[in-house]
Amino acid sequence: MLVIGSGPGGQKAAIAAAKLGRRVAVVDRKEMVGGVSLHTGTVPSKTLREAVLYLTGLTQRDLYGQSYRLKDDITIADLTARTQHVVGREMDVVRNQLSRNRVALFPGTGRFVDDHTVAVTDADGQEQLLTARHIVIATGTRPARPASVEFDERTIMDSDSVLNMERVPRSMVIVGAGVIGIEYASMFAALGSKVTVVEQREGMLDFCDVEIVEALKYRLRDLAVTFRFGETVAAVERHARGALAVLESGKKIPADAVMYSAGRQGLTDGLDLDKAGLTADRRGRIAVDEHYRTAVPHIYAVGDVIGFPALAATSMEQGRSAAYHACEEPVNPIHHLQPIGIYSIPEISFIGRTEDQLTDEKVPFEVGVSRYRELARGQIVGDAHGMLKLLVSPEDRRLLGVHCFGTGATELIHIGQAVMGCGGTVDYLVDAVFNYPTFAESYKVAALDATNKMREVDHLRD
Repeated sequence: MLVIGSGPGGQKAAIAAAKLGRRVAVVDRKEMVGGVSLHTGTVPSKTLREAVLYLTGLTQRDLYGQSYRLKDDITIADLTARTQHVVGREMDVVRNQLSRNRVALFPGTGRFVDDHTVAVTDADGQEQLLTARHIVIATGTRPARPASVEFDERTIMDSDSVLNMERVPRSMVIVGAGVIGIEYASMFAALGSKVTVVEQREGMLDFCDVEIVEALKYRLRDLAVTFRFGETVAAVERHARGALAVLESGKKIPADAVMYSAGRQGLTDGLDLDKAGLTADRRGRIAVDEHYRTAVPHIYAVGDVIGFPALAATSMEQGRSAAYHACEEPVNPIHHLQPIGIYSIPEISFIGRTEDQLTDEKVPFEVGVSRYRELARGQIVGDAHGMLKLLVSPEDRRLLGVHCFGTGATELIHIGQAVMGCGGTVDYLVDAVFNYPTFAESYKVAALDATNKMREVDHLRD
């Protein structure tokens, strides 16, 4: 098996095939081992978030006052030191895992010569041909860039180049209120930048629970974030002292920096897909079946390059599934219940359906809510804004959705995932004993809230 790309999907495909006894090779640029996820995506952005939270002391201000800061003058060097350390360590982990499983790593870029052969070009321009019975495309994506915008990586940036900023901007315009845009908006707002988010749609994160999105908007406005919904950026003018974002409505927004977060583009343009009998759509994505096979049955594609949900966690499972299928090893399909995590400040995570989806589908549900300010753990860590919401079926008492906002939301969601995945009911959460004081205890509080409401309905019927 030959894997093109060493990100989460490519890694797991290579290692799974190696453990099943196959001879495996991975192709990727030497400086990009670990893929986009490790170098410009998930790992550096989440590490940056952690550094922001720590150095600004933001989460401690409910306890120590609004003027509390761990460090007054936070520089880019303060923020990137932690990121570089983590990325370096993670690269070592990836290299070690590949070598431990006897996966050959070929440094360079790959392109198809035919459907079984890939030409690998190294940094010196030297080329060698590799042939394989199965090929996995795991090349990932890059930020999409509007052709009309002149990016200079200093004043006008995308979500990759924002990690290389020279200083923390005093003001910033973020174009696009998707997951990446909102994550960076909350980080720079926490650092004290005056952030304006411009989004052509009338809202943001429309796949999330409405109440939780409103709570996030409230918190971001509290950090002086301005939202311009239903607006489009017509042009960005670069000036000596910053940039001017000109909106189609005529508004002009001055800022030190402008960051575009306009979706992602599949990294397929250099692969010569046509020589393998494949094509990509206009966003560079490759179509696959339920086993992650492309139109050519012995060539698979996994990860961001196949589109939604484009998460490191799902990419890993796709890589493993593709390798098992190629090796004719039985594998369960990826569970339809997948948690979504958004690392804004505060973070959001959910699994299952939202209130709006259940209402549209005419599925009856009851809501149970727990607020962090009512939990001892919430008071101890200084999070008075967080909440956990359970959506429960009054018919069979199973969980239909779990939505969380606040400290530790992306960790906390897995309790709900386990209960839902095992077909458990709200009664399990009512009867379970949780460590005290913890945020996990919010499940019991929310479960009691939901069951008390359902009991009221039953009593009225009696």
